[in-house]
Amino acid sequence: MTQLLAAEEQFDNERGITMKGHDCIRFLTLAVSMASMTGLAHADTIRVLNWQGYGTDEDWSLEKFEAATGNTVEHEYFNSEQEMLTKLRTNPGTYDVVLINSAYTQQAAEEGLIQPLDLTDFPHSEGLQARLAHNPNLQYDGKLYGIAWLWGVTSFAINTGAFDEKPDSLMELWNPAHAGRLGWRDDAVESCQFAALATGQDINDPSDYDVIRERLHALKPQIRTFWNSENEWNQYMSSGEFDLATYWSGSAARSKQNFGLPIEFVVPREGAIAWLDGLSIPTDAPHPEAAKQFIDWMIDPEFYVQWDTEVGAPISANEKAVEQLPEGAFNKQLIAQLKEVKSLPFMGPMSDETREKMLEVWQETKTFYQE
Repeated sequence: MTQLLAAEEQFDNERGITMKGHDCIRFLTLAVSMASMTGLAHADTIRVLNWQGYGTDEDWSLEKFEAATGNTVEHEYFNSEQEMLTKLRTNPGTYDVVLINSAYTQQAAEEGLIQPLDLTDFPHSEGLQARLAHNPNLQYDGKLYGIAWLWGVTSFAINTGAFDEKPDSLMELWNPAHAGRLGWRDDAVESCQFAALATGQDINDPSDYDVIRERLHALKPQIRTFWNSENEWNQYMSSGEFDLATYWSGSAARSKQNFGLPIEFVVPREGAIAWLDGLSIPTDAPHPEAAKQFIDWMIDPEFYVQWDTEVGAPISANEKAVEQLPEGAFNKQLIAQLKEVKSLPFMGPMSDETREKMLEVWQETKTFYQE
């Protein structure tokens, strides 16, 4: 309201007009009407549940969003998908927007934790790739429950100082030349999926866990240490402790661009583990309309291009956003590489039995490493 009054006052002063009496009342009525039309008169504070530092909490973006809509944004963070689901279950009516990997969207929908969405409520969704916008993992019972936001791959990155040339095979992880120099994420599902990819199995439903266990056991001489966060990864790589390490494509972009680490992200010829993140609205979100505004803001090319070029990000699901990236951008190069790989399976929903089996194999493998 104050901004609208100031703007009108400046405009009227330039015309030499001074408002008095009923003219002032008339203007106030008009200003209130304009604020109502833009949503500023009913500004909300929405709460977003996400990984910390994952796009939605960029200060510069939140400031622009508030200026454009009047809505403010608060964040709460999780450290795993299971923690995210637990927060949704135990805090009804708390969150307006939640980031969900598409491998968990159907589970959240089945439990009644998130509500169905309509793409027509999100103007910038017209730029989304059809195969991502309508990805079956974002749907449940014929309805859409997640707006495709970002995607990327899990593979590995190399310390360029340890290589004469960039490798192109997943088997480089098992190369004896890097004994004691491999960084590996301590994650049961990801570890088993790497082994499944290396042995030609379905990453979401492996058929031979004995082969997976054997492949993971063979990594023992290679392991330098386990890492759990992007910050840890950066510290180990910057101190020269890794020749190579498993990593996420979006994180590799940040490590190279923001921290100047001498790394290159590798897309092996055998393929990589693809993933898709969507933005959803909890069933009992207190501010659903403001939540829709925020999700549309996140898939806006203007937001994405600034985020990717200034900070580093995964690949946008919005084709128009990717097209607007500068030539030579990390994600443009990555997309070109991904077109050449043999296989690019997406992480998908898993049964509890599959997850439990992967956890069992990984825990046994870590015990083997300690022997």
